[in-house]
Amino acid sequence: MSSENENIDFEKPDVEHKKRYGKGDEYISRASKATDAEHRMSLGQALRLYPKAVGWSILLSTAVVMEGYDTNLLGSFYAYPAFAQKYGVQQPDGTYQVTAPWQSGLSNGAQIGEILGLFINGIVSERYGYRAVMMVSLIAVIGFIFINFFAPSVEVLLVGEILCGIPWGVFQTLTTAYAAEVCPVALRAYLTTYVNLCWVIGQLISSGILRGLLSRTDEWSYRIPFALQWMWPVFICTGVFFAPESPWWLVRHGKVAEAERALLRLTSKSDVEFDVSATIAMMIHTNELEKEMTAGTTYWDCFKGYELRRTEIGAVTWAIQNLCGSTFMGYSTYFFEQAGLSNDFAYDFSIIMYAVGMCGTFSSWFLMNWFGRRTLYLAGLVAMVCIMFIIGFLALSNTTGAKWALASLVVVYTFAYDSTVGPVCYSLVAEIPSTRLRAKSIVISRNVYNIVGIITSVLAPYMFNPSAWNWKGKAGFFWGGSALLCLIWTYFRLPEPKGRTYGELDVLFERKVSARKFKTTQVDMDVDMPVHV
Repeated sequence: MSSENENIDFEKPDVEHKKRYGKGDEYISRASKATDAEHRMSLGQALRLYPKAVGWSILLSTAVVMEGYDTNLLGSFYAYPAFAQKYGVQQPDGTYQVTAPWQSGLSNGAQIGEILGLFINGIVSERYGYRAVMMVSLIAVIGFIFINFFAPSVEVLLVGEILCGIPWGVFQTLTTAYAAEVCPVALRAYLTTYVNLCWVIGQLISSGILRGLLSRTDEWSYRIPFALQWMWPVFICTGVFFAPESPWWLVRHGKVAEAERALLRLTSKSDVEFDVSATIAMMIHTNELEKEMTAGTTYWDCFKGYELRRTEIGAVTWAIQNLCGSTFMGYSTYFFEQAGLSNDFAYDFSIIMYAVGMCGTFSSWFLMNWFGRRTLYLAGLVAMVCIMFIIGFLALSNTTGAKWALASLVVVYTFAYDSTVGPVCYSLVAEIPSTRLRAKSIVISRNVYNIVGIITSVLAPYMFNPSAWNWKGKAGFFWGGSALLCLIWTYFRLPEPKGRTYGELDVLFERKVSARKFKTTQVDMDVDMPVHV
């Protein structure tokens, strides 16, 4: 696939821009000045200078709440009596179950739609900009929710899930790319990992709503949760209409004057020392450096030269979220019920689990600043490997104490996941790609995540469903082994991007620096960056 913008260069600076950015050494000096300023900028300084960027990024990322809400909604509905009676089949004992094949189909339906939405976003967002694509996607999801709300059969519900997945696929990557491009280095990790918090918020809201409606036995017990999805897109779309475009996107498309105006809208006017022209010079310089290193901006370019390594890191980092045992969270209510807890307790534990997940994401913001991305990712995988194997061994016992211990360990796992792998992944996949290929690289990475997610979504119902393999907690052995393989890959292949500008990351990848040496390798941008203009 290719974009019509592949050969678009930024416009030649007019007289005013030449005066502002300078030529040769003066131009390098301005770009270097902005790079040094970002390195020196503390978290407090960044918040004071970029408060509006934080607000706009949070607004767009809130769209991910919808996906987290629906993902947990559907997984929890399988344990919901009214939903199972409407879309399931009667079992020999008189109860109703949505069969394992249909559980897999419904869960995978949304992911199939997301794959389509991701590839569409990779093309149209780079062509039309983040704002326009975001607004169209929000309007589309309003219409698609009607299908889920009125679905008379499981087949129609599947169609609704596939169609809703298309705009969700856009939200998955566009929000992360926007957050990475509107904020400085000091805020990058916080705003990109906020996307994970939105996931958890959506899951927590859906668990609370389902718990509150559990006593209802009519069709409104599952229609009301579907209808509540309409409250998000109208509010967010109104805000996005007034949001500034990414200045990095504007620079890539030659709209330098508009990039300056967008940057001014993202920053505070109270900081008289902030040099807008130097920051824009850094963006132009980084863009030129990447054009010299990577000729095109197509999907194929993500697999050429050193970009292949960056694509691999993004793809595997995101796939690990599905390979480290997170299935226990996605099917938590159903798993708790099949493990022997009552229906009420199963939903109560799910609410506790997602509340703990929110606390985990908040803690990750402090842990990332202290330990960095790579160390935190490794530590999280070590913890999850141990928890998965403990769950597996506990499942060998059928005592009441073992059942409660299993449920408690899933809550502990949720904290470990949402304080490490869950949020840190979003920071990594946004930071690792080059700026010119960021949108497409994130799309490829997320699609790998979705493809792996389809596989795990096929396996999970069979693992937990009593009419299928009925592994229940013994699935911990399988996911423990999978998480161990992920840990080995992370140790040898995942670099540390903390504190690096995008230009410095370009140089480190071009030099083929080992992942374990990224943190300590020195980069002199005055020497390593070529002169342009």
